[in-house]
Amino acid sequence: MQHRLSKSRFVTGLQCHKYLWWKVHERDAPELKPDRETQFRFDQGTRVGELAQSYVPGGVLIDLPYYQIREKVEATRDALRSDPPAIYEASFLADGVFVAVDILEKVNGGFRIIEVKSSTSVKPYNIPDAAVQAHVLCQAGLSVVGAEIMHLNTECRYPNLDDLFIRADVTTEVEGVLGTVPGEIQAQLRMLSGPLPTVPVGAHCSDPFGCDFWDRCWPELPEHHIRTLSGVGEKKEADFREWGIKTLADIPNDHRLNAVQKRQLRAVREDRLVVEGDLADALDSLRFPIAYLDFETVAPAVPVWDGCGPYGMVPVQFSVHVEAEDGRVTHHEWIAAGPEDPRTALAQDLVEVLEGSASMVAYSAGFESGCLKDLARAVPSLSDALLHIVERLEDLLPIVRNHVYHPDFHGSFSLKKVAPALLGEDAYQDLEIAEGQLASVELHRLMFEKDEMDPEEWEALRRDLLAYCKEDTLLLVKLRRRLGEVV
Repeated sequence: MQHRLSKSRFVTGLQCHKYLWWKVHERDAPELKPDRETQFRFDQGTRVGELAQSYVPGGVLIDLPYYQIREKVEATRDALRSDPPAIYEASFLADGVFVAVDILEKVNGGFRIIEVKSSTSVKPYNIPDAAVQAHVLCQAGLSVVGAEIMHLNTECRYPNLDDLFIRADVTTEVEGVLGTVPGEIQAQLRMLSGPLPTVPVGAHCSDPFGCDFWDRCWPELPEHHIRTLSGVGEKKEADFREWGIKTLADIPNDHRLNAVQKRQLRAVREDRLVVEGDLADALDSLRFPIAYLDFETVAPAVPVWDGCGPYGMVPVQFSVHVEAEDGRVTHHEWIAAGPEDPRTALAQDLVEVLEGSASMVAYSAGFESGCLKDLARAVPSLSDALLHIVERLEDLLPIVRNHVYHPDFHGSFSLKKVAPALLGEDAYQDLEIAEGQLASVELHRLMFEKDEMDPEEWEALRRDLLAYCKEDTLLLVKLRRRLGEVV
């Protein structure tokens, strides 16, 4: 075969032949170079996969570089002759497809495929992933009697990791699709041997995964495309397209819209900031001194602190700006410096910083509320103080959403959209870290990979993280003041 499939390529081909063609023919395309968040996700998955092997003990690891396919297949053949209870990364090549089975377990009557996932549940696309492995193993002469998806257990709590994984039997589901695998393999291989296929854009472009080559296929949308209508879902957007409505300007005046959408339409049509309702009353609920609060978190796939589960979000950094009634503003910040459990120290500092403030303000405050409640459970001695902060927590997001719209929001009420539109500045453009997901990845690196960095690099990363979190709360101060100006 001129081209070869793998289990990941096979699943990609099920999503879109064009996507697979590009991944095979343009392996060095810039779109396929992982960013820091994606690489971190890959690394987490690798860590979970390696750890899973210890839960099926006694196996033999096929420990060869990924590109040594023939050698991996031969090493697997040798391992099978020694009849171990399991083989990790068991490698097979048949029917134009190479697969490396995460864990191949010996059972009575044959072998069980165990596909390890760093997710917390079985996903629909896991089934064809396991099915193509079963097909290749059968073609290679093995008797496959079962298939499992081994995924993380959300009920597991550190330090007891005995139940970190759940082994979900998917044998019946795999058998149900196994008959379609040979035909799909041949269809994908034929496609790969020809020119770039023509595939229209659609829902498959983001289901089950976002396509790396999205910008190559999707045309540039006009400003205020119907997709930017606040709260529009995929079904409603499809209805609009069917009716010939492409932009907000095309929406008929008598079309039923909610209050936020009506305000958006008015702002776009009049090309100006629109303020409606009693914004003054909403702002009057905020009492001085006002403390503006923002947390940053880490969420390790494998928990490392008492009481935490897989992907449990743990606050490890905060920024607080306190605004007095006379306009004076003071700033406070805290950030974890190492792998030790940071929650007690963070909570102690936070309670001290917020003492005396009348209102606590956040943006999309449900996140901060959840962090505070988690801290209250983790630090019982400060539980009452932390829950009292929750009681005084105010959210700027609904105040903006229910009263204000600027055309530059483009349908989004995220702080990254609202602040530049209302303040006339992009406060994040000069920061090394400019969004929350990257901050979480870099916080993980700051805390758990300190020994792998030189001191200057580590200190620079710490400064960048502090600058990002500080900007989040400073923007809240400016945003509240700006809202007061436009009342």
